[in-house]
Amino acid sequence: MWQDFSNVADPAAAAPRVAALRGLMAREGLDAVIVPRADAYQGEYVADADARLRWLTGFSGSAGFAIVTALQAGVFIDGRYRVQVRAETDPALFTPVPWPETSAATWLREALPHGGALGFDPWLHSRAEIEALSRGLDGSGISLRAIANPVDAIWPDRPAPPQGPARVHDPALAGASAAERCGIVAQALRAAGQGATVLTLPDSIAWLLNIRGADIPRNPVVQAFATVDAEGRVGLYADPGKFDAQVRAHLGNGVTIAPPDQFAAGLAALPGVVRLDPDSAPEAVFRALESAGREVARDRDPVALPKARKTPAELSGMRAAHRRDAVAMIRALAWIDAQAPGRFTEIEVVRALERFRVEAGAIDISFDTICGAGPNGAIVHYRVTEATNRTIRPGELLLLDSGGQYPDGTTDVTRTIATGPASEVARDAYTRVLQGMIGLSRLRFPRGMAGRDIEAVARAPLWTAGLDFDHGTGHGVGAALCVHEGPLRISRRSELPLEPGMIFSNEPGYYREGEWGIRIENLIAVEPAPSPDGRDMLGFETLTLVPIDRRLIEPGMLSRAEIAWLDAYHARVRTEIGPLLPEGLRGWLEQATAPL
Repeated sequence: MWQDFSNVADPAAAAPRVAALRGLMAREGLDAVIVPRADAYQGEYVADADARLRWLTGFSGSAGFAIVTALQAGVFIDGRYRVQVRAETDPALFTPVPWPETSAATWLREALPHGGALGFDPWLHSRAEIEALSRGLDGSGISLRAIANPVDAIWPDRPAPPQGPARVHDPALAGASAAERCGIVAQALRAAGQGATVLTLPDSIAWLLNIRGADIPRNPVVQAFATVDAEGRVGLYADPGKFDAQVRAHLGNGVTIAPPDQFAAGLAALPGVVRLDPDSAPEAVFRALESAGREVARDRDPVALPKARKTPAELSGMRAAHRRDAVAMIRALAWIDAQAPGRFTEIEVVRALERFRVEAGAIDISFDTICGAGPNGAIVHYRVTEATNRTIRPGELLLLDSGGQYPDGTTDVTRTIATGPASEVARDAYTRVLQGMIGLSRLRFPRGMAGRDIEAVARAPLWTAGLDFDHGTGHGVGAALCVHEGPLRISRRSELPLEPGMIFSNEPGYYREGEWGIRIENLIAVEPAPSPDGRDMLGFETLTLVPIDRRLIEPGMLSRAEIAWLDAYHARVRTEIGPLLPEGLRGWLEQATAPL
């Protein structure tokens, strides 16, 4: 099994840990410390060795941070985690803080009205984060002090850093060689008059060098830093033991591998103006370059947008992976329908789906499966454990959000499933969520539009009923890489224009705490769209091919165009996936995809 069901959150352990942290703060003359979810590579997912926020607070979500003072401790979480945080933290110690509605600076001004020193680890915050925090604290009397990590100093049994081996990602699947990709970066540097760049995001390095790794669960990356100069030469800073002879031969003479403790010297030796992304590079890297007298150009990670624009080979691989994944998902949905409600559990669903994915050729899951029945479905990023495992009861909604990692692609799909007759309220909400998903799928828009310009389409059916959801509508997705790929999103905060080849999730939802959750998610790829007057228009290709539960739909709420889209989608599922299914499942698929 890839997924385990142990309870990683331990609220009871927090009190002595917070006491130890406050003792360190007193000794160091600190009035507050900030403990982020991030690691030094600024990725969303972290290794156990870097799970400092979880170790200190018990909160296991994938985003957030804590601030601890002598008298208070806040855990800052966005809308995805406002239910989860209360279940995983000790309310006597930690106060959940709605973020970004309440900023760190606002909270600190109230917690430290007379000023003080705020300690932070410069490896765990980007330059942009520190600058924003500094602006927010201007005039407060609160100063920022860079310190060695305070949690590491009190964590006696901290796990060792990951040592996963690197592997070669077939250039045929990538659609370009590593040398060609390094050439793209080098050309961008020369065009900007820059001598080198520093890459700090492991998925950028994996894409650039056509390698994959095993350092972060579910995310096939190698923890590493890299430098690239204007000639395309690469310095790779990671444990050399992760790279065997095959990987070294693949990397060739243009890539020099050095241990992480040589990274600072490598930064100091970079030629010319050094490009660095303030939104993703750690503050510590900026400080190291500045201390070495290097001129820094603040600019986007030069890999970010080329990585987001999938090559034809990557798109082909993603389509193939989604077809195989559809077989696994359909087998799982049929298996769920065959179970008697009240006689099976969330964990049994996760195990069955994982088994079907293994048989479909998956090499891992792309994230821990979210399988929430009834009230557990209202926890947006719920992770079932032995302690929370719920028997699925008749009439409950079952929210199943999952994905697979395949050699040629990454998948992410959510379906909300009826286990019996649902309430009128649930059916209404489900239909509105479906309308939003269909609306975004059908959308045509002029080139140049960003995620913020189109997101309202997915929310409008809910908004008309006074409803909404507290997460983004879509995130970028990597090709045989990370399931959450920045910097692109379909959200009100995303300003980057959409371009052909970019892949996003399309996942509106609605949640009633204590009752149920609804989410419907497909992956979509941006593609050129026809226009009768020759305008430069874009639209979406739907990659996911999994039936949408018709039993929860109120057909009278759908327009003719929405019904036509759904019927055409289900016809496509029958045509493309039906022949790939075992004989015994084709009848189930015919029924599940029958015209509405």
